[in-house]
Amino acid sequence: MRRGCVVAVTVALAMSLAPSLGAQRGQGGAPAAPPTPQATAPIDLTGYWVSVVTEDWRYRMVTPMKGDYQGVPMTPAAVAIADAWDPAKEEGSGDLCKSYGAPAILRVPGRLHITWQDDQTLRLDVDAGQQTRVFHFGDWKAQGGPHTIQGDSVAVWEGGGRGATDGSMKVTTTNLKAGYLRKNGVPYSESTSLTEYYELVTEPSGSPLLVVTIVTTDPMYLRQPFVITSQFKKEPSEAKWKPSACSATW
Repeated sequence: MRRGCVVAVTVALAMSLAPSLGAQRGQGGAPAAPPTPQATAPIDLTGYWVSVVTEDWRYRMVTPMKGDYQGVPMTPAAVAIADAWDPAKEEGSGDLCKSYGAPAILRVPGRLHITWQDDQTLRLDVDAGQQTRVFHFGDWKAQGGPHTIQGDSVAVWEGGGRGATDGSMKVTTTNLKAGYLRKNGVPYSESTSLTEYYELVTEPSGSPLLVVTIVTTDPMYLRQPFVITSQFKKEPSEAKWKPSACSATW
């Protein structure tokens, strides 16, 4: 009888320890949540940034002359639309943000403010035109609905390779409302898709430089993808942040 009691106690003790041992070995309990896009970001894009205009001055710093479309691979249909551009009609239309859509907004001189809206979503505010873009990571799916000026954007982290220090953010944007690639009426259609690469490069001074490569594809108004690059310097604070309304002609 005494031997039977010892066996029973031993079995009970083993059963009580089994869950604890299983948990220690990772066999039981809820699996650990995967790290979030914010936690795994290879580069820190947050903060205030200001445009560095080193090229295309006549397209970016002033309203381009009508008919000046140099560098844009336009189709005949696009040329016809741009040739009919009338600044006075644009001002009177009330639709003043045509050149502030996602394919063109980073070419408008101004400042950016990049923040994490939550651990799955990066937010980019632009003071020029008071525009906001939202970059969704993970398995986010667009809910559908009307085309919008900033469209629906999905983001992923990628490794470097285009001069980046540690990696890059690739953003794909669709569901865009038609607008202008340049303020002088160079159009893009609602069939447009946008691919961007956000990278950080260290300047000789040690300061970070945000470099964004922008690839616009439009089967209606572009003969081939339109590729441009915009650069931004980091600013220490929001002191110079001055939101302004959209303008058809500045």
